[in-house]
Amino acid sequence: MWKNISLTKHKIVITGGPSTGKTSIINKLEDDGFFCFPEFIRSITQEVKLSNDAMEITSNPIVSVDDPHDFNLQLLQGRIDQYQDRTASDKQISFYDRGIPDVLAYMDLFNQTYDEIFVDACKSYRYDKIFILPPWEDIYTSDEERYESFEEAKQIYLHLLNTYTKFGYNCIEVPFGNVKERSTFILEHVL
Repeated sequence: MWKNISLTKHKIVITGGPSTGKTSIINKLEDDGFFCFPEFIRSITQEVKLSNDAMEITSNPIVSVDDPHDFNLQLLQGRIDQYQDRTASDKQISFYDRGIPDVLAYMDLFNQTYDEIFVDACKSYRYDKIFILPPWEDIYTSDEERYESFEEAKQIYLHLLNTYTKFGYNCIEVPFGNVKERSTFILEHVL
């Protein structure tokens, strides 16, 4: 169905604000046989919610936890671990539900300071293509790990776009459409 690709390994990020369809696209790509990494923040958000000393999370976890810097370090390390994951070493293409620069974009959005370890990670661990999903009010919903309003989602999108651009990426915007149309768009730009 798809063109043959070179033997080069490709690390592809799918990013965007909350409730833009990222996870649905990742799930579709996985169903189609591609290797995909899930969104890492959901697992540590659940850990924070389950810990006895955690504050109640009522907005983005990055601003709700007791120690945002530590939370962001965990998130950064989780994304680095995904990047370095050996299970993807034999795959021609690996898709990531968010990438390392997402951490900085959110920290910038919430006016949090960060040290060089965050910047160095973005410079050291490079992806091959970045697909960004724009805010889409028709499909926007919130859930137990998604706290932002649609207006905040638009701000997140802009911060993501700016951060990836700052690190030299050319973000490819994924047009609105059903999951199959959007995953096909991505594959046509990768394969």
